Amino acid sequence: MLIVMGHVQVDPSAVEEFAADIQALARSVRQREGNLTYAVAVDDQSKGRLLVAERWRDQASLSAHLDAPDTRAFVGKWQGRMTGDVRKYDAANERSLLDG
Repeated sequence: MLIVMGHVQVDPSAVEEFAADIQALARSVRQREGNLTYAVAVDDQSKGRLLVAERWRDQASLSAHLDAPDTRAFVGKWQGRMTGDVRKYDAANERSLLDG
């Protein structure tokens, strides 16, 4: 499993537009083969900071998502208007939060 986690920064005046665009994208992303979780949430609206959390079954699923026309259109629209630090992690030994 892959975990994609980090933050995105947009101009505070663009947070509502960005959030609406990402929620529209999320509706289709959540239906994609191999998507386990896809969430973006406003962390600090006054600073334009949003949190990103995704889980993907494998790299092929994530790659297909990144190459999908709607994902590319979203990135094309916001490229140059967003910055951030979003990282990808390989996850092994998955277990319940309270397991030792």
